[in-house]
Amino acid sequence: MSDTVAADQDGASAGGRRGRGASGGAAARRAARTGGGPGTQLTYIKRQINSFEVLNEEGLALIERNADTVLEEIGIEFRDDAEALAMWKEAGADVKGERVHFPRGLCRSLLKTAPSQFTQHARNPERSVQIGGKATVFAPVYGPPFVRDLEGNRRYATIEDFRNFVKLAYLAPSIHHSGGTVCEPVDVPVNKRHLDMVHAHMTLSDKPFMGSVTAPERAEDTVAMAKILFGEKFVDENTVIINLINANSPMVFDETMLGAAKVYARNNQACIITPFILAGAMSPVTVAGTLTQVLAEVLAGASFTQLVRPGAPVLFGTFASSISMQSGAPTFGTPEPSLVSYGAAQLARRLGLPFRTGGSLCASKIPDAQAAYESANTLNSTLLAGTNFVLHAAGWLEGGLASCYEKFMMDVDQLGMAQKLAEGVDLSENGQAMDAIRQVGPGSHYLGCDHTQANFQTAFYRSSIADNNSYEQWLAEGEKTAPQRANELARRWLESYEAPALDQGIADGLNDFIAVKKESMPDAFT
Repeated sequence: MSDTVAADQDGASAGGRRGRGASGGAAARRAARTGGGPGTQLTYIKRQINSFEVLNEEGLALIERNADTVLEEIGIEFRDDAEALAMWKEAGADVKGERVHFPRGLCRSLLKTAPSQFTQHARNPERSVQIGGKATVFAPVYGPPFVRDLEGNRRYATIEDFRNFVKLAYLAPSIHHSGGTVCEPVDVPVNKRHLDMVHAHMTLSDKPFMGSVTAPERAEDTVAMAKILFGEKFVDENTVIINLINANSPMVFDETMLGAAKVYARNNQACIITPFILAGAMSPVTVAGTLTQVLAEVLAGASFTQLVRPGAPVLFGTFASSISMQSGAPTFGTPEPSLVSYGAAQLARRLGLPFRTGGSLCASKIPDAQAAYESANTLNSTLLAGTNFVLHAAGWLEGGLASCYEKFMMDVDQLGMAQKLAEGVDLSENGQAMDAIRQVGPGSHYLGCDHTQANFQTAFYRSSIADNNSYEQWLAEGEKTAPQRANELARRWLESYEAPALDQGIADGLNDFIAVKKESMPDAFT
């Protein structure tokens, strides 16, 4: 598997190199003047700050021993997949019915072939991202069936909404990845919508994207479309798709997720093995107990991808939140899930796997103060944990039931701040600013000095949402709230959107593939 930037793609896969749409130089210059444009795109974050750790060596070793005990004594179920069970039996596991018991060390031994970092290639090579190491990649919200639209309505999502969120993610400078199911377009038949969704990512954006996992045949369709976009040989030798494989916690992998994982691993595409945890319902109520279960589930799922194809890229994922012990409702932005994220990140680094967690999560129904506080809490711990791939980085509302346009724009603004924080402290000669200190001296100010004049445009992060003007100016401009400003910004971005150029032959190939596939199957909405 190649770990280089995709500058060596052949002609058939190079359509994305021929145009970059509306997010290039003109947009950047407009942003510098107004503060309201998409701004300058960064490919991904290269963190210059240390990761925050909550567990010492003794604590990590304890959780690892407990996870090995879970794998050996309790086991993990691989349901309704005879092939997976046969593979585990051949690998030396003790298979009893659908329950697999793992000898100590088996899973870790298999994971030695998994890469510690890899490149996910975009059709525009300048958008390719590193997954692992000191890199952090922000991707949008994933999965909500509802949207809160720009008119303030909560309703079922449509394919138009899906395309709009792909466009916004393409334009957003602090979003590095197009994501996957940015919302669930319920106006398209279930058995066909994956084609329109993957097509939107491939044509409306030139950033990396995620594949369909709702059925093995839909994963196969995603791979087939990727081969049209990139070329068959390139797809076999490189990673161009990343996808989400959820454990059915506690301690179960079902046939749908296993089927999709096999398709992607066999084709050298990346799987994010993610236990979906609501602690207290799907894992123990304690942080250590949840970490033990998370590690056991990831070890089983991630090592399975190496049985399918040694060297296939795989990520240590976790989605862990808590529930209200009074109502059973999911809660977000609370301390315990942050501790799980920090601990899981440490465990991932010890395994040598890239790590996924977190995002901008909240339980609020509208983009209000609750949404802001809870999202800030989850995003900060996500960044400080050293997360490599951040799903749900923008747009999440209502515990993941709704994708919100206004929340998306507000989150994008916060992601820009997180990106600035991750750069760390500039200790260059310019960063030390000794010339400024000498020039100003005691009792004066720095506003007019040469160093300030040379750096004022980039010295501080400029929010596209926050209002820092006087009360009088805020009144004169209509007393707008942050969601109102976000609403206006989303509308401006969508109005200014231009699709990135794509080779016409590739575009025709994708359209023909989708037309044939849709013609071959009747509509199914369940």
